Amino acid sequence: MEQTTVQTNSLNKENLNILITDPVADVMLNTLKEKGFHVDYQPEISKEELMKVIENYDIIVVRSRTKVTRDIIERGKRLKIIARAGIGLDNIDTDAAQERGIKIVYAPGASTDSAVELTIGLMIAGARKMYTSMTLAKSGIFKKIEGLELAGKTLGIIGFGRIGTKVGIIAKAMGMRVLAYDIMDIKDRATQLGIIPVTLEELLKQSDVISLHVTIGKNAKPILDEKAFEIMKDNVIIVNTSRAVAVDGQALLKYIKSGKVYAYAADVLWHEPPKEEWELELLKHERVTITTHIGAQTKEAQYRVAVTTTENLLNAIKELGVQF
Repeated sequence: MEQTTVQTNSLNKENLNILITDPVADVMLNTLKEKGFHVDYQPEISKEELMKVIENYDIIVVRSRTKVTRDIIERGKRLKIIARAGIGLDNIDTDAAQERGIKIVYAPGASTDSAVELTIGLMIAGARKMYTSMTLAKSGIFKKIEGLELAGKTLGIIGFGRIGTKVGIIAKAMGMRVLAYDIMDIKDRATQLGIIPVTLEELLKQSDVISLHVTIGKNAKPILDEKAFEIMKDNVIIVNTSRAVAVDGQALLKYIKSGKVYAYAADVLWHEPPKEEWELELLKHERVTITTHIGAQTKEAQYRVAVTTTENLLNAIKELGVQF
């Protein structure tokens, strides 16, 4: 499809309008205003309201709540930059933006440490049945719940990027044997860290714990599908802090109920909030621990995300020829 170039004639900071549609750290707002930009901060704006006003803005800044869909992009005739204060672009129609010649900026890596720490926490929560134990304790029932140790177990990491790599390093320090699989060539980097690069099938066969750290489209085929579950060891623990669609949810429910999956601990759901019957049933299962997509929700990470996104946004504005 032919790409349409965004017009930037006579653009300067006085006539460049920025709309921020999700909550962001103050450092972003303050920096943009200090640079002399006109910023409208509407962190609770609805899609209907956004559709009405987007034509007035050159830049939109979002986090996860706002979905920058094709219809919004097409309505935003002045749009030149879409900024995502986060590490991924799942909520932005990148194809539609590219067709319009709109630049997209975001903050890869800014919340890595927060996501890594949550992953390790969920791994421990699944192994020690912490959800069940905490539920009993809050009900006034002090019954001892037997769990599993992670030391000596084999961890399989699917997706050996920034987050997967740091999870592997920490897991090794905890006494785990660590395997890693990625569609990219990770052999040298993994080997240098004492982590064993393997095929996906080898990982599924050998792992006591599987941790997912992948980027996958919402319509993509699950990595952990029915066939993958059949290959896995009994009593496997699965941790997912990346994308719910990387797992076949209905197959997961089947194997949780059968006991083959010892625990599923995740920060993501197929629908947030859940709406499918199988999803609700899975959510209620005692060996399923779910957090509310809080991987990047730490004070430190949100500050880094805001700073990095702001820096990348300012660089993109300079590329438009705007002086400030």
